Amino acid sequence: MTESRIRRVDLPEPQYGFGGDDHVFVELDRQMSFDANFQAMAVTQQIRERDLDGVIEVCPANASYLVRFDPDVIPPATMIETLREIAGSTDIEEYQWEARIIDFPVLYQDPWTHETQMQFRDRHQDPDSTDLEYCAKINGYETVEALIDAHAGEPHMVTMIGFVPGLAWCHQMVPRAAQLEAPKYEQPRTDTPARAMGFGGAFTTPYPVQGAGGYQLFGRTPLEVLDIEQTLPDFAESMVLPNPGDIFDFRQIDRDEYDQIRDEIEAGVYEYTIETVEFSPEAFFASPYEYNRSLTEALD
Repeated sequence: MTESRIRRVDLPEPQYGFGGDDHVFVELDRQMSFDANFQAMAVTQQIRERDLDGVIEVCPANASYLVRFDPDVIPPATMIETLREIAGSTDIEEYQWEARIIDFPVLYQDPWTHETQMQFRDRHQDPDSTDLEYCAKINGYETVEALIDAHAGEPHMVTMIGFVPGLAWCHQMVPRAAQLEAPKYEQPRTDTPARAMGFGGAFTTPYPVQGAGGYQLFGRTPLEVLDIEQTLPDFAESMVLPNPGDIFDFRQIDRDEYDQIRDEIEAGVYEYTIETVEFSPEAFFASPYEYNRSLTEALD
């Protein structure tokens, strides 16, 4: 552990801009940081809680957010003025929110993503190694097992949902110097199994569906993050499981447990292990590793 706290980032002044007649895009920073992401989540939560007339949809992202509104109900200039007022009254040092922490089993080095990555080695930076071997090497780990221990050793926060339904961008809750990083494939794959655990930049993304992809492949989860038919109990309110602000506790499992969970999911009886915690950005900034332990203890 290189640092015992998260170094705060001084954010620039937010940049407000229109997207057509009915969207406002607010850029908080040009790069992802916990400060920018927490600010985006806090402001968008406040917008929802105020239930403003004319606001149709709110979408937080890694370091920005988008608001869709009805200009016939709330004039565009008033919309921006309201967003400025909410941002000015939101201090993440004093802000807290209810967050879900979710047990998230992963079969690392699974046979399915291994087969996929071997089919596309000509598109990879290091054709002679697996994705995990390559990522271990460039992150300074002597073994794949050490990299897996680092990846599963601290929880990951869902910082945004994007591109396809249920695709969660998960950023590990550690100081910047301890973040794992890896580039995408030099050329994207034309196939990736559903539920593959991809890693690119500093983000982990469980692939909701089968399709093209360019992230390094670490393993596969038995869990669904997208249930269009809403057959599983935990999808009763939404076909998408993750929300921005959720915390995934990746847990390494073996093939037997993977198969057992898949059997229960396919039978429609599996229930996710989810607990609600009070998340404090300030407590996290001050002592991330100790605070992470207190969060994950809720799953015990």
